[in-house]
Amino acid sequence: MSLIVIGASGHGKVIAEIAEYNGFSDIRFYDDKFPNLRNIGKWQVEGTVAEYLANQELHSLTVVAIGNNGVRERIQSKLPLVCDPLIHPRAIISPSVAIGKGSVVMAGAVVNADCKIGDGVIINTGAIVDHDCVIENFAHISPQVALAGAVKVGCSSWVGIGACVKQSIVIGQCAIVGAGGVVVKNVADSTTVVGNPATLLVK
Repeated sequence: MSLIVIGASGHGKVIAEIAEYNGFSDIRFYDDKFPNLRNIGKWQVEGTVAEYLANQELHSLTVVAIGNNGVRERIQSKLPLVCDPLIHPRAIISPSVAIGKGSVVMAGAVVNADCKIGDGVIINTGAIVDHDCVIENFAHISPQVALAGAVKVGCSSWVGIGACVKQSIVIGQCAIVGAGGVVVKNVADSTTVVGNPATLLVK
């Protein structure tokens, strides 16, 4: 099977390896660093993102391997063929979980009963998403994050590495939880919280 990966980076390499575990053997990259960048690991970079989007004949199943939530959403929204979720074989996913198109679940992640994971979501290495959580489209749950039960993470929000979130907390849209943050109160849209307990970062 063939897969196009948008974004030739370390994150892209991780996703390409997960894709191989999922049965993809022909994996090619597109990235705006082309033509200066022609290879990423063992894979070829074949052109820019704009070139790929403009040439309908090139279109194959595609995953966007870009960590920036807004950029990932913008590109995925233009793709006619977005791949089904890519899940590492060493992730643990409850059979009652729903996961949207273009989402990726990395090694060691745990997603428990009745969670709902949107489109274009990243559940990164070793993250724990406990029962009944809702992760909306294009959010990023970083490595070693722990979400207790019934947490909601809004669209395009980013929960930083090692953060912990108390049960039933709501994190709004386009919000950021800083690395190692301990979230015990709801987080408003488009805000950044940091620390233990996590408090609003005033810029």
